[in-house]
Amino acid sequence: MNNRLPSQKIYDNHAGRVSAFTSMEASITVEAAMAVPIFFLAVVCLFYLMEMSAVQTAVRSGVQYAGKELAKEAYILPAAVPSKLESDIVNAVGADRLNRSIVEGGSSGIRCHKSWMSPSTGICSLTAEYRIRIPIPLFKLPSPSYEINMKIKGWTGYEKAGFGSDREKTVYVTETGIVYHEDYHCTHLELSIRPVQSADIPELRNEGGGRYYPCEHCGSSGSGAVFITDSGNRYHGSLGCSGLKRTIYAVPVSEAAGKGACQRCGK
Repeated sequence: MNNRLPSQKIYDNHAGRVSAFTSMEASITVEAAMAVPIFFLAVVCLFYLMEMSAVQTAVRSGVQYAGKELAKEAYILPAAVPSKLESDIVNAVGADRLNRSIVEGGSSGIRCHKSWMSPSTGICSLTAEYRIRIPIPLFKLPSPSYEINMKIKGWTGYEKAGFGSDREKTVYVTETGIVYHEDYHCTHLELSIRPVQSADIPELRNEGGGRYYPCEHCGSSGSGAVFITDSGNRYHGSLGCSGLKRTIYAVPVSEAAGKGACQRCGK
């Protein structure tokens, strides 16, 4: 009876040690099982960050290429056509590259509808927008949007800084204007022409909230694209319409007698 009790005590202590070692091993196994997926998720996120940076660099290069093409054609067509800009960007980047990328919509996911060109100065503001897909179902995050902006001057020649007497200031006037402008790039002198669909005309408003009406000179096309300006109230069927052109004269301020100074650029 006495001989069996110590043996029973030793067996119990051994069983306790085995249970403790088993618990520690199970804890380490659970931690390892949790760490591996987190590590792979971090690696995948790193790859997607690298891809997002590569796409942004490629689209920026495409915008530069589209801007150069637009600058070469500015003398013939002084307007930024969004569809043409989008096509040039896709050609520069590569349609296959965009279709295989994380750009939402692939090669058709580049939008340039905010781009415009001033016919009077030849300065064009290019804007390319696109959205990024996040193909990780674990996180339901909205697709982030990116915007690349660039300004470029069309190849329409150089502007002359001034003429006449060095003592007399040069100002800028138009044929029908009642004020003179000290800044050649005054927003009152620039016309931001943009093409729109004729079917959308009833819903569009100019910067003053007014409607657009058919031009008296060129009329309007029955369907397809027409041209409008932010400050005007007419839509035009022809880009060469005289209503879309503004002749600006640089004259000495003494020849602008009777005209007041522009409220925006005049001092």
